[in-house]
Amino acid sequence: MAAAPRRSRGGAMVLGLLLLGLCACRAAGGPLRYSVREELPHGAFVGSVASDLGVDPRRLAARGARLTSGTGRQYLELELGRGALLVRERMDREALCELSPTCFLSLELVIEQPIEVHNVEVEVLDINDNAPCFPRQDYRLEISESAMPGARFHIESAQDPDVGTNSVQSYQLSPSRHFALDLKGFQSGSKLLDLVLQQPLDREQSALEQLVLTAVDGGDPPRSGTAQISVRVVDTNDNPPTFDRSTYTVSLLENALPGTLVVKLNASDPDEGSNGEVIYSFGSYTPQKVRQLFSVDPHSGEVRVNGTLDYEEASSYEIYVQAADQGPVSMAGHCKVLVNIVDANDNAPEVVLTSLYSPVPEDAKAGTVVALMSVTDQDSGLNKQVSLRIPPGLPFTLNSFKNSYTLVTQGNLDHEKAAAYNITVTATDSGNPPLSSQKVIHVEISDINDNPPRFEEPVYSVYIPENNPLGAFMCTIKATDPDAAENAYVTYSLLDGEIEGLPVSSYVSIKSDNGDMYAVRSFDYETLREFQVVVQAQDAGIPSLSSTVTVHIYVVDENDHAPQILYPTSTNTSAALEMIPRLAYAGYLVTKIIAIDGDSGQNAWLFFHLVQTSDPGLFRVELHTGEIRTTRKLGEDSTPTFNLTVEPKHPNPDWRYSASLRAGMQSAVHMEEAGILRGGPGGPDQQWPTVSSATTEPEAGEVSPPVGAGVNSNSWTFKFGPGNPKQGGPGELPDKFIIPGSPAIISIRQEPPNSQIDKSDFITFGKKEETKKKKKKKKGNKTQEKKEKGNSTTENSDQ
Repeated sequence: MAAAPRRSRGGAMVLGLLLLGLCACRAAGGPLRYSVREELPHGAFVGSVASDLGVDPRRLAARGARLTSGTGRQYLELELGRGALLVRERMDREALCELSPTCFLSLELVIEQPIEVHNVEVEVLDINDNAPCFPRQDYRLEISESAMPGARFHIESAQDPDVGTNSVQSYQLSPSRHFALDLKGFQSGSKLLDLVLQQPLDREQSALEQLVLTAVDGGDPPRSGTAQISVRVVDTNDNPPTFDRSTYTVSLLENALPGTLVVKLNASDPDEGSNGEVIYSFGSYTPQKVRQLFSVDPHSGEVRVNGTLDYEEASSYEIYVQAADQGPVSMAGHCKVLVNIVDANDNAPEVVLTSLYSPVPEDAKAGTVVALMSVTDQDSGLNKQVSLRIPPGLPFTLNSFKNSYTLVTQGNLDHEKAAAYNITVTATDSGNPPLSSQKVIHVEISDINDNPPRFEEPVYSVYIPENNPLGAFMCTIKATDPDAAENAYVTYSLLDGEIEGLPVSSYVSIKSDNGDMYAVRSFDYETLREFQVVVQAQDAGIPSLSSTVTVHIYVVDENDHAPQILYPTSTNTSAALEMIPRLAYAGYLVTKIIAIDGDSGQNAWLFFHLVQTSDPGLFRVELHTGEIRTTRKLGEDSTPTFNLTVEPKHPNPDWRYSASLRAGMQSAVHMEEAGILRGGPGGPDQQWPTVSSATTEPEAGEVSPPVGAGVNSNSWTFKFGPGNPKQGGPGELPDKFIIPGSPAIISIRQEPPNSQIDKSDFITFGKKEETKKKKKKKKGNKTQEKKEKGNSTTENSDQ
């Protein structure tokens, strides 16, 4: 920097010439003094402390020389290797000393061994790093257009944080024929500038003057700052309002409603503010009658209808309006409004209902009169000619004779589809534009009994467990009738009939008001499995209508019969006696227990169990067939008589089956020396399965239809559930079951435990051959049975 500006205490700038960018000096015994320009980077050289102190730089390092600052922030640092004072942090003179003309940093140089303290003063020199800046970027002045030339207006001067020649040195104003800049005050040290008016202002010609004021400092290169000066010319009331037309002509219908816009006047005033604010009002020449019929909005200039106009009373009106401004001395302008009244179709026709015949029966014939009407219109000529209409699609039509009309039925009425109609009658005249009015006629349709009750289901199926209590609820039969009132009131009854020779009413009853059906007796599945009744639903119309529905009632079997042993027979005093040879082999068939259960389905499934025996390890009973066989060969030393107790019962609860009823029998087994089996009155081999009911849990497999081992049963279901770890699995079941009364065989295929084979074909169904083959097979079976019987005898003899 070639020169650094200084300010004296009186505020004047002193310019000192700096030959070097930095310097150092020291008065005898005084502090070390240095100067450095602001904004130098880190590491810039300030001065040689070692040289100024006359000390070897190595001694400074050895004696621990250091700089300290009372401000706590170190802008300078001491390089001990050279004993030089360097810039540690970039310095901003304006930030350090703000508006002070000079800026010094005070430091202390501390040297130990022995302790020496030297004061160090560093002057931060200014550079031109700041442009002039006005306090505001935009100055707004308001000057009346009546202001005289020579008027002065003050503007704040610009500020520059730099000092000396780097501060503001001059000002410039953008070209203007109305204003000039007076710098005499600035040159004498004033903080204000004077803007001087050179020529008179006219707001109507130019309402706003835009000026640019520029401040320039004395740096090299110079910096500058600008401010906008906006001069708004304040108006004076020197212009009257003027209408865009002297006469306004309009046409207005006589039926114009109050508030209807007649015309919007427009008067303008080139003045500003209240001088240009226009207020509208009636002129002094406007008659009082016209003032009652019309109104003038004082701000918008809108002329509107304020009363009722009548063409026959006056066909035109003249309205005088004035527009006055709001200046201190008001000025006004005037115009005339000519309103021509036009005759109009201003009366709508009116429909008068003279007679109404409602309600109308839904079976009314076409052409039945529903209502009589007349039409009036206060207008004349075409405006008086009226036509009537009703919406299309209704079962009604209009007939006319002059100004009288009749509303009659057309088509079929149906109360269930529409119980009432709101008929809108529209009357329209022939005016231009036409006027119309509407009248709504409410017509009700009365109901007749034309719909029978309808049941919710075409047929009902009811399931009731046997042994039900008397009066047990069975189901609800529901019917609805779309008619209304008594025509829709439904009562229920049972049609006469017999069930096994007895009247229906001795089996079930039904409540007449709600259709709830109850059991009159306790049903027995083994006696009566199903029956049907017919329920009638009848409405209360005159004449009444009715309909019927069939209700199928199925009695569900309950386990209410204990198993019954058919063979062998025994009495309360003696056990059944079976003979076996003393040399019978292991697996010898002693006898076969045949038992039945009067129930059906799973309630008739039986397993056989050996409950008690005098020799527990000698005999066993087949779980499903009831066959009693020996488990080992008999010896010579065996006792001659054995007592066995066998019990048929329902499947073991360990398989999670239903509870069972039990029946028991006792049998005495005698050994015989000879090799012949002496049996009692032998019975046929068991020809029905004695399998169990499987669990109904979701994870169980299932085969339908249901199993039955009871009397007259020919339906089967086998279910096997893997959920119970105690069950033995399919290995405990026989391989095949024969269905009595049916040409079908169920085969059970057994798989090893943990087999991954699909279980879907675990049970298969097969049919016997047709009639001819069945006879042949039957004959073959008899031969085979004889052969097997002979083989069995031979086997027993061999043993």
